[in-house]
Amino acid sequence: MDSVQSPDWPAAPPGALAANSAAARYAGPTPTPPSIGRATAPPPPAHAAPAPPPYRPPAATPATTGTHRATPPIPVKILVAGGFGVGKTTTVGSISEIAPLTTEAEMTTAGIGVDDPGQRSGKTTTTVAMDFGCVTIDRSLKLYLFGTPGQTRFGFMWDDLARGALGALVVVDSARLDDCYPAIDFFERSGLPFVVGVNAFDGRLAHDLGAIRWALAIGEHVPLVQFDARDRLSVRDALLVVLDRALDRATREKRA
Repeated sequence: MDSVQSPDWPAAPPGALAANSAAARYAGPTPTPPSIGRATAPPPPAHAAPAPPPYRPPAATPATTGTHRATPPIPVKILVAGGFGVGKTTTVGSISEIAPLTTEAEMTTAGIGVDDPGQRSGKTTTTVAMDFGCVTIDRSLKLYLFGTPGQTRFGFMWDDLARGALGALVVVDSARLDDCYPAIDFFERSGLPFVVGVNAFDGRLAHDLGAIRWALAIGEHVPLVQFDARDRLSVRDALLVVLDRALDRATREKRA
């Protein structure tokens, strides 16, 4: 096939490189083909820049020893139990540092005669599973609070909720002591340390603490405290008693 040459390209003399070759256009030297089986590299040009050092991957940084890392707080599971409508959900919500998880459902006419919140209660919802909240005591301790349902028909959930718990706060309404008997019986049978917290509805009690202890038939080894489920500091003090009770039991078991 005949080639076509532009009139702008100069004619190449016989035996010379084409005028439009890379060497002719950019005046670059013609590279010398390497010898086959060469043992040493050719000497560098006279004015060539020094070759860069060979690549070395960065050395792995050794693990720092002796560094004090922040230790996560120890999780402690605490139950908030009691009868129906005694203030368990309010207790968890007052102290929790996160938005508490609640399983509240509207009370309907089907619960009339079955769920009795009391005459002075304006309760319109009820816990059908559990309440959950948490609160950090200090850098080493964090409480996870599980509120139990109060109705008898949900009693089958208590065993699962109590698994792994270190203690319990049994919330009591002093005007409806009969509703808290099942909760106290449960923790006495399970052997879990518990504290009875009498919720002061409207800031007052229907009976004094001595009469309540006698009516509940609980021994002197069970702490009995008064608190207000709506007040964060009051709930905190009641939970600290639960922690002290659990710690006392753990210490006695360790010595045994």
